[in-house]
Amino acid sequence: MPGDTLHVNNKAAGQNTYDAIVIGSGISGGWAAKELTEKGLKVLMLERGPNFEHIKDYKTANKDPWDFPHRGSATLQQKTDNPVISKDWAMYGTAAQEAVMDYWVKEKDCPYVQVKPFAWWRSYQMGGRSILWGRQSYRWSDIDFEANSKEGIGIDWPIRYREMASWYDHVERFAGISGSKEGLEHLPDGQFLPPMELNCVEKDVAARIKQSYKGQRHMFIGRVANLTAAIPGRTKCQFRNRCWEGCPFGGYFSTQSSTLPAALATGNLTVRPWSIVTKILYDKDTKKAKGVEVLDGETNKTYEFYSRIVFLNASTLNSAWVLMNSATDVWPDGLGSSSDQLGHNVMDHHYMLGAQGIVEGYEDKYYYGRRANGFYIPRFANLYGDKRDFLRGYGFQGSASREGWKRDVAELSIGADYKEALTEPGAWHIGATGFGEILPYHENKITLDKNKKDKWGLPVLAMDAELKENELKMRKDIVKELVAMFEAAGVKNITTWDSKEYAIGQGIHEMGTARMGKDPRSSVLNPNNQVWDATNVYVTDGACMVSSACQNPSLTYMALTARAADHAVNELRKGSL
Repeated sequence: MPGDTLHVNNKAAGQNTYDAIVIGSGISGGWAAKELTEKGLKVLMLERGPNFEHIKDYKTANKDPWDFPHRGSATLQQKTDNPVISKDWAMYGTAAQEAVMDYWVKEKDCPYVQVKPFAWWRSYQMGGRSILWGRQSYRWSDIDFEANSKEGIGIDWPIRYREMASWYDHVERFAGISGSKEGLEHLPDGQFLPPMELNCVEKDVAARIKQSYKGQRHMFIGRVANLTAAIPGRTKCQFRNRCWEGCPFGGYFSTQSSTLPAALATGNLTVRPWSIVTKILYDKDTKKAKGVEVLDGETNKTYEFYSRIVFLNASTLNSAWVLMNSATDVWPDGLGSSSDQLGHNVMDHHYMLGAQGIVEGYEDKYYYGRRANGFYIPRFANLYGDKRDFLRGYGFQGSASREGWKRDVAELSIGADYKEALTEPGAWHIGATGFGEILPYHENKITLDKNKKDKWGLPVLAMDAELKENELKMRKDIVKELVAMFEAAGVKNITTWDSKEYAIGQGIHEMGTARMGKDPRSSVLNPNNQVWDATNVYVTDGACMVSSACQNPSLTYMALTARAADHAVNELRKGSL
């Protein structure tokens, strides 16, 4: 835990040698840097993209809607530079808008091969996707950690909730998670700041669902990494709901607002942007990593940096890329490939389907601000005696709100009466989308395609992953059950949607590719997130995941990272690394 110190090399920066190297600056990379520096290690953080400073570089965050030349819509050039995330089925919600399109990587510079359709959302800049994430933050329970073992799917998780609980506590307190305590075994409560409030319609719908399903289904405000009370260095959420542009108030958790300032405050962190890690340097004699090779993204010059431990947090797919491109003279398929699991078991959450409708009777009610959160309906399928024709389950995220001035008004399309009608809010609408678990299939995989190269002449990834029968059955159930709940709550004029061309990756919750396990023959990482083939390399981003559950995974990445950092420092003290 914070407070411990350890100095292994106090002349690190001048020698290109550090106690630890962290590859990546996103959610898990930021946590690795914070935890390791606070324990006294001299740390080099490598970010493959440009620097991106808190507040200063949030260039659109204080603009008014009319200040955007294209009124928020992505430009033709932005769509040309990003053909995958600009497809009709991909431009969903707030992810692909004018304000943030430049936060995403230019796909023409960083291509990849789609053996099967795959939407890969990447942000190569300081902080990575921690600026852009949805901030929903949920713990896993033993129902999730034990599911593979009980159902004979993939391999068993090497850890259980009791080993994670204190680390969930640790990261929640620092990150600032607001939420309500519900006492649910399958969705454990945490160290919460006061919850945001459901609005009047959501409260009514929640009460009706609870009554209709005899207390077996629950709907409550989302657990979100937005502050409802100020904490040191950060003020509370301003209810602007523009989080994806970067928050000038530090109202939500990101690398820039939270872990990076903490790490820099120790005086132990060196940050190097434009540093594309091309490989981990492997020492055949010690059977450990000795550092990394870096290609400078601006000058194309190659450098080597050395350390006693390496934390690989480049994001699920890129972390696998780094491993695949390392130690190929020892293992043709890369460092960590001795088990034949590297790059396999790609997972995500499938969504972009759901229902919406109108709620009558609250025309005299409104709400305050623009709440950067919605309601959550946790999993109920295949729990506590419930049986479906598929495995695992799903949750729902949604909200209720009133129509604004962009709506159509029946029989009016021009003139004073039309303008007058639009000065009043419209009807109450409620909608939700399901987030379903994807099972870990060995055949869902990524590989290196050495025939296709990126802007820097490096091989790219080939994506070969798809939804299978279990997920397709689940998708039908998601829509059916949401409609049933809305009907039970009195919602009118219900319509449904389902993106029939849904591709893995669109959930932006990629997991798998370098899973943890108890046996080096069936996993890439050991129970402490160390690569079996080089135990001073830790992987704690989504690559390490053994299954995907149906909750947003980022809080679990944070907890796993803090846990692994503590283990690494203890091992350094003992001289084991």
